[in-house]
Amino acid sequence: MSYLLDTHALIWALTEPEKLSRKVRTILEDPLSSISVSAITFWEISIKYALGKLELEVLMPQDFYQACQQMRFDIQELSAEEASTYHLLNATHHKDPFDRMLVWQCLKNNHILISRDEDMKKYVSEGLKVYW
Repeated sequence: MSYLLDTHALIWALTEPEKLSRKVRTILEDPLSSISVSAITFWEISIKYALGKLELEVLMPQDFYQACQQMRFDIQELSAEEASTYHLLNATHHKDPFDRMLVWQCLKNNHILISRDEDMKKYVSEGLKVYW
């Protein structure tokens, strides 16, 4: 199975894994699971940290990429095709452009989103699969 970590799930996986559900921890530990992190997530962490909207104690924004490499997470780059077709995500269950792009990347690449965010679960109506 192919999974994409939501931003909070990535932060918790790397800094506070006890906050993850048992189901998510099992997925992350399974060597057959393909775990990806979107480049959008790194951008979101960096922007929110710079704006003072995200406090980090263990890792700094610039540390997340290397930490993901050490965890053997795949990096999901934002493709030009994904960026140019983003407007086709008609559902607007919330306005956060970072979250909406993660939803779009999951839909375009057949990823299952790992997220605790209730707003993300609303995109199931668009075909999104969400685990927590």
